Amino acid sequence: MSGDVVNLRQFRKQKARSDKERQADQNRIAHGRTKAEKTLTRALNEKAEKTLDQGRIEKPE
Repeated sequence: MSGDVVNLRQFRKQKARSDKERQADQNRIAHGRTKAEKTLTRALNEKAEKTLDQGRIEKPE
């Protein structure tokens, strides 16, 4: 008839750990990029900018 005895201190600590882990996962998704990914993105952006500038027609003044 009696229920399981639960230590509230341990329960609170476990809940806090799981909340922190959930927040960390969200931060990894939002902000986590490796150095290689950042370098690749930067190189692709620079290449696209150079390609765009090569096709530019300058008007004589």
